[in-house]
Amino acid sequence: MSKKYEKLAQDIVEKVGGSENVSTLTHCMTRLRFALNDNSKADQNALKSFDGVIDAIESGGQFQVVIGTHVEDVYKEVIKHLKPNMSSSEEPTDARKVSVLGKLIDFISGTFSPIVPAIAGAGMIKAVLALLILFKWISKDSQTYYVVSLMSDAIFYFLPFLLAYSAANKLKCSPVLALVLAGILLHPNLTQLRLDGNAVSVFGIPLTLVSYSSSVVPILLIVWSQSYIESMFKKIIPNAVKIIFVPMCTILVAGILALTVLGPLGSFFGTYLAMGFDLLGAHGSWLVIFLVATFWPILVMFGLHHNIVPLSIAQITTSGYENILGPGAMINCIGQGVAALVVGMRTKDKALKQISASSGITALMGITEPALYGVNLPKRYPLVAGMIGAAIGGLYAGVMDVSRYATGASGIPAIPLYIGENIWNLYNILIALVITTVVTAALTYLLSLKYEKDLPAQNPVASTDEVSAVPDEVIAIKDSVITTPIKGQIIPLQDVQDAAFAAEAMGKGIAIEPSEGKVIAPFDGKIVSLFPKKHAMGLLSDEGVEILIHVGLNTVKLNGKYFEAFVEEGQRITKGQTLITFDLEKIRQEGYVTQTPIIVTNSYSYSDVIPETSQQNVDFVNTLLVVKA
Repeated sequence: MSKKYEKLAQDIVEKVGGSENVSTLTHCMTRLRFALNDNSKADQNALKSFDGVIDAIESGGQFQVVIGTHVEDVYKEVIKHLKPNMSSSEEPTDARKVSVLGKLIDFISGTFSPIVPAIAGAGMIKAVLALLILFKWISKDSQTYYVVSLMSDAIFYFLPFLLAYSAANKLKCSPVLALVLAGILLHPNLTQLRLDGNAVSVFGIPLTLVSYSSSVVPILLIVWSQSYIESMFKKIIPNAVKIIFVPMCTILVAGILALTVLGPLGSFFGTYLAMGFDLLGAHGSWLVIFLVATFWPILVMFGLHHNIVPLSIAQITTSGYENILGPGAMINCIGQGVAALVVGMRTKDKALKQISASSGITALMGITEPALYGVNLPKRYPLVAGMIGAAIGGLYAGVMDVSRYATGASGIPAIPLYIGENIWNLYNILIALVITTVVTAALTYLLSLKYEKDLPAQNPVASTDEVSAVPDEVIAIKDSVITTPIKGQIIPLQDVQDAAFAAEAMGKGIAIEPSEGKVIAPFDGKIVSLFPKKHAMGLLSDEGVEILIHVGLNTVKLNGKYFEAFVEEGQRITKGQTLITFDLEKIRQEGYVTQTPIIVTNSYSYSDVIPETSQQNVDFVNTLLVVKA
C-alpha cells in the first residue's frame, strides 16, 4: 500500500532539506515528526502545497508534517530516502540545537498560553460592565460595579501567581514552590514595608522595595532561577531528606535572590517597557495596528501570533489600554470571516459551501484557523482579499488611535472592550470593521468571478484515500450516533491547542478534557490502527464511521509511558469495551496538554457531523457526535 506514496515521500524529504538535514524521524497517529539539523532549510510552504500533506508545523522542538491517519504508509516510504545512519526510532528527540532567542520565545509563549483564557474571561467581564454603564443600568458608584470590577481586576493584581504556576510547568520545576515565591512578592507585610519608606535589608543585603502587583517580568525571572536552584538542591541533598530540605532551601535561596536582585531588576525592566509603550502610542501606534491587521494570517500560519500575547498583556497591565494586538487581530478576524462567507456563497462545491459557512461564522467570533486552513489558504484569493480589506480597516483604526481597555476575544464579541471614557473609540472600531467588511466582500466577490468560474467540485482539505483509516474497505454510509468514549469536559474542536486539529484539517469532531484515564469503545466495530505508543487509535464502526481518538497533544513523546492498551490492531470491539487506560495525573505532571480530540476522519463522506453542545460534562452513556449521511 505504501508504494503509492513513493513520490510524495521523495518530495517531502527534498523539501525538509534533504536526507543530510534529517537528524531523526518518528511518526505519531497523524503526522511525521522530523528533528532537523537546520530548520531554515525546510520549505514549509512547498510542503503544504503537496497533495497528501494537510499542513506543516514547527512545534515542540520538531518539524511536523501532518499527513492523516495513513501516516504510517508515508513514513515507510520516507525512511527509504533517508541516510542509513539516521535514527528512525519511535522515541522522538529534541537533540537539535535551538538558539537562545528561540528558547526565550518558546518559554514566554508557553508560559502565557495557558493563562490567556482566564485573562480573556476577566476582560470580557470588564466589557459587560462597560455595557451596563453605557446603558445606565448601573453606575460606577454602585456596590455592584465595585464587586464585579474587583472580580475582573483580581487576575491582573495576582498575575504573578498565574505566571508562576504556568512558568514552573513549562520549566518542569515545582509549581507549588513557584506559587510560594509569587506569594512572597505579594505578601501584605512586604507591601507595608514599602509604604513605610524605611530602609530594609535581609542578612545585611539591602532590599529595593517595589510593587509587584500586576507585574510580569519579575516572576518570570524568579521562576527561571528557581528551576536551576531547585535542580541543584535535588542533586546534592540525600534522598532520605529531600522532601523537607529541597523545598526549604529553594524557598530561602530563591526568595532572597528574588527580593534583592531579580524582583527589582524585573521591575526596572517593566518600567522601561511601559515607557516604550507610551512612546509607541505617541508616535507609531497607527503603524502597529495596520501591520497586525494586514499580516495577522501570516503570523497565525507561522505560529508567531502567540508571541505577541505577552506584549499585549504587559501593555494592559502597565498602561490600562492595549493597541498592539487587539484592534489589528479583531479587524483581521472580520476580514477572513467575510472572505470565507463570500466564498461559500459563490462556490458550486457543496462540501466547500458548508465548510465556508461554518468556518466564516467562527472567524467572525474570533477564531480564524478553520477559515484560514480550510478555505482561504487553499483558495488563496479569499486570503488576499481578506488581508487587503483588513489593511484598509486597520489603517483607519490606526490613524484614529483605536485601543481596547481589556483583553478578551478578537471577534464580534470583543466590541464592548472598546467602550471607554471617549465614546468615539467605540465608534471608530465599528467604522473600521465596516470598512473591512465592505472592501473584503467586494474584492472577494470580484476575484471569485475569475477563480470560481467552471471549477469542478473538490475537497479543499484532503481526498478520500488521503484521510481514510481503511481506504480499501467499502461500507454503506448511513446516519450514526457516536457515544462518548471518554469521560470529561466538552471542548469545541476549534479551541484545541493544536492548529491541525483546531482547523478540522483531519476531519470534524470534538474534544474532551478527560476526568478519568480510560477510553472505551463508542460503538461496535473494529480497531483499524493502534499506534505503538498506545496514545492514539483509529476505529471503524459497523455503520462506516471512521474515528480517531488521540489522547493528549504531543503525548507520543511519552514513548508509551503511562498508557496501557487492551486491544490489538484488527481486533473486533463491542460498545463499552475498555480500549486504553492511562495515568491522567502523571501525564499532566509531565507537562502535557491532555485535551483529547475525537475526529471523524471520513467527515467528507457525510453531509454533517454534529457535536454535542447541550452539556458541559459527558459520561460514557452520553451522545457525543451525530453523523448525518
